[in-house]
Amino acid sequence: MGTVNIKELLDYTGQLLQPTQFQDYCPNGLQVAGKPMVSKVVTGVTASMALLEAAQAAGADAILVHHGYFWRGEDACIRGIKKARLKFLLAHDINLLAYHLPLDAHAEFGNNMQLGQHLGLQGISLGSGQSMLATGDLLLPQTLADFCLEIGRRLGRAPQVIGDVGREIRRVAWCTGAAQGFFEQAIALGVDAYISGEISEPTVHLARESGVAYIAAGHHATERYGVQALGAELARRYELEHQFIDIDNPV
Repeated sequence: MGTVNIKELLDYTGQLLQPTQFQDYCPNGLQVAGKPMVSKVVTGVTASMALLEAAQAAGADAILVHHGYFWRGEDACIRGIKKARLKFLLAHDINLLAYHLPLDAHAEFGNNMQLGQHLGLQGISLGSGQSMLATGDLLLPQTLADFCLEIGRRLGRAPQVIGDVGREIRRVAWCTGAAQGFFEQAIALGVDAYISGEISEPTVHLARESGVAYIAAGHHATERYGVQALGAELARRYELEHQFIDIDNPV
């Protein structure tokens, strides 16, 4: 297996994801510095203590996540859960890398592209500019009920569905994570259904009144694939060991 300097690793991920082009809610890139040389990367969705402990036990030099730390508006004081997490990383000299919106949007390794491919959607088109919406088509038209059964099978989590389950659908829009706020944009695109991770109270009424089905497939479940794809790319480029660790999350 190979080894790479953390600076080189960061330079490459920065070139790929272009984080400076995004107005994000958290810092992207190296959030906690660890050892200078990396031979094993563990990827996961969220930098919870459970992931940190599992990564350390697996021998990780670096942890790459979608949901890291230091979110806009959070308490800046280092105490409680935040102290425990940072203390653990620093004690074990493990690097923590986090990429949020840049990882959602990337045309190859991004969560939206990866989810669409994982669900077998065709003709995937990603949004540009401030739009994070992706669109695509089912290979063949099928009922909403059958499509949601397939989503549950592929993601390992039954989605929550608002809509006529007997209706035939073909055109789909989606955005992973907490993207229920984009539903009206999806409706305006004329799609048959919209997939996101979460659902809010107003979303139900929008779905019923527009006739566009809303599929809440899970925040965690829809965002497992970008970090895996990026981790695999880093492993390929630098001959690193890569392991994805999935910490169960029902949301």
